[in-house]
Amino acid sequence: MTYCVGLLIDEGLVMAADTRTNAGLDNVGKFKKLHTWAKPGERVFVLLTAGNLAVTQAVTSLLEESMLGPKATKNPDSLFAAKTMFQAARIIGKAIREVRRIDGEHLGARGEAFSASFIFGGQIGKERPRLFQIYTEGNFIEATVDTPFFQIGEHKYGKPILDRVADAKMPLGEAAKMILISFDSTLRSNLSVGLPIDMLTYENGSLKFEHVKRIGQDDPYFRMVSGEWSKALRVAFKNIEPFDI
Repeated sequence: MTYCVGLLIDEGLVMAADTRTNAGLDNVGKFKKLHTWAKPGERVFVLLTAGNLAVTQAVTSLLEESMLGPKATKNPDSLFAAKTMFQAARIIGKAIREVRRIDGEHLGARGEAFSASFIFGGQIGKERPRLFQIYTEGNFIEATVDTPFFQIGEHKYGKPILDRVADAKMPLGEAAKMILISFDSTLRSNLSVGLPIDMLTYENGSLKFEHVKRIGQDDPYFRMVSGEWSKALRVAFKNIEPFDI
C-alpha cells in the first residue's frame, strides 16, 4: 500500500510519500514514489504516485522520455512544453490514458485492476503554485483555499490531523511538521505503509528545489515529533472530564 500527501499553502508546497510496496506478506519492497523535474528559474514539477507499481512506473517513464532531447520544449507531450500547470496536468492525464491503452486490456485479462492515482504540484514562471489530484481515468481536480491538501493511498489514519490543522496561511515549517504527524499516525496503524518517507518543501516563487529529504527510522526530528505527539495526546486525553456514568 502507499500513503502520499500534497499540501498547497501561500508559502508554497509540501509533498511527501512513503516508500513501501506490498505484494503479499512475504513480498515487501521499497520504491521511490516522489518524482521531481525542473528547469531552475523557469519551472518545477513534483509527482506523487500510488497504485499498481508497474502502471505508475510506466506513466513516469513516459513523462521522462518526453522531456529528453533538444526538442523537449516543443513536444506537446512534454511537461517542459506546458505553458500553465493546468496544461501540465492534462499531459499527465494523457500519459495515464496511453498506458491504459497499451496495458489495460492485458491487466484485465489476468483479473488485475488498472489502478493508479497521482498528486501533482509545481509552478511555471510567474503563475502561482498549483496542486492537482489526478485519477486513474486521467481526469483531475485542483486544490483550493477550502481544500488545500490531497491524499492518495492509505489515507484514513492521517486525515484527522490534516482536517483539523491544515490552513493555507500556515508557514512551511508548520505544514511539514503537520504532515509528518499525519505520517506517524498512519505508520502506527497500518503496516502496509513504511519508512523511509521522502518529503519535499518548495518555496513559492523560487523555481528550484532546495529542500528534499529522505526521513528514516533514525531521523532525530521525526522521532522527536512522534514522541511529543504521543505525549501531547495522552495529556489532552487526561485533561478531558470523564464520561458521567
